[in-house]
Amino acid sequence: MSEAENPVSKRAPIHAAMQQFPVEQGELVIGGERLSLLAARVGQTPFYAYDRSLLRQRVGELRLALPAGIKLHYAMKANPMPAVVGLMAGLVDGIDVASSGELKVALDAGADAREISFAGPGKREAELRQAVASRVLINVESFRELTLLQRISDALGLPARVAVRVNPDFELKGSGMKMGGGPKQFGVDAEQLPDLLVQLARSGLAFEGFHLFAGSQNLRPESICEAQLKSYELALRLAEFAPMPVKFLNLGGGFGIPYFPGETRLDLRPIADNLARLLDRARSELPQAELVIELGRYLVGEAGVYVTRIVDRKVSRGQVYLVTDGGLNHHLSASGNFGQVIRKNYPVTIGNRAGQVEREQASVVGPLCTPLDLLADRMELPVAQEGDLAVIFQSGAYGASASPQAFLGHGPCVEVLV
Repeated sequence: MSEAENPVSKRAPIHAAMQQFPVEQGELVIGGERLSLLAARVGQTPFYAYDRSLLRQRVGELRLALPAGIKLHYAMKANPMPAVVGLMAGLVDGIDVASSGELKVALDAGADAREISFAGPGKREAELRQAVASRVLINVESFRELTLLQRISDALGLPARVAVRVNPDFELKGSGMKMGGGPKQFGVDAEQLPDLLVQLARSGLAFEGFHLFAGSQNLRPESICEAQLKSYELALRLAEFAPMPVKFLNLGGGFGIPYFPGETRLDLRPIADNLARLLDRARSELPQAELVIELGRYLVGEAGVYVTRIVDRKVSRGQVYLVTDGGLNHHLSASGNFGQVIRKNYPVTIGNRAGQVEREQASVVGPLCTPLDLLADRMELPVAQEGDLAVIFQSGAYGASASPQAFLGHGPCVEVLV
């Protein structure tokens, strides 16, 4: 059915065009390989595939768009696959980790320990000991952590490198997930910072700066600019209480990518201009500080796809269901069960029928015995049959590692970097 013949398509918002993957012989091309051949090469479905050329391209685009003085960190919680982390470690200026497990992956991947920062509100004593011994920068998130780090540093004879994660008195407006402002488990409330900095000054630890992260998944540049400006000015005020000059100022991230109908890609130009102004200010107001932005999904999200094979085609009371061999157990986000209030479809297609004109309304469902296992709800898709390959775009972030892969005893999926 054409758009002209389908009145629903005229009214409903549509997904942003997924043009990062070319089409050859009617198939998507991922990492230079046609999808059917890539699936044969992987040897099984379901799988995630991450296109290394797109990862390099995204970092290159950011380098061109943003001021040269801004350091770029990869928040590896977005995609901790070791091969991806290894690639990213050679492209960005630093890696941000959120557990000792991620720290090991980053170090094994060859990331410079001096450019690794470690955040998280519930760091165990053993994790803090590992971080001190590894000489990475630790984002202190409570008075408890400060006390533990002092004891660990004394025992190891090695002063911990620390920045203080601040829970600001504002939040990132329009963000998909708010990480600061109001009561939060993250960081130390801004109003408590002077007391913590007094304790830090007596601790003998190596203070380096501040970490602020107001929110994530934001497509409004004006909101990101406002949060960056407020973060900078808050850090500037807190620097008056700091025991040493600020050398490190992480302004967070928040850069979003379009997932759902009606969303458009983030305009980097206002953000770049805003960061340039902040850099100019920092040269006189915080002359020893390096300004850092911390990005995860924006760097990797659009470079990945989830591929699952259709094992059955069913029609139930007029509705077409395409049943696949993978579902929410591998891709919780696409099922709508990872933070969505109202479920919305990710961009989905039938990857080996990308050039097909004939289309139908169909739902893509996984193999799990629950109605929550829904990957696409009544979407206009190329007409598909058993054996075809359903593809979920925007799957490079918060995919395999954020999904309950042991749920109902189905097997794990495979990840490949191509």
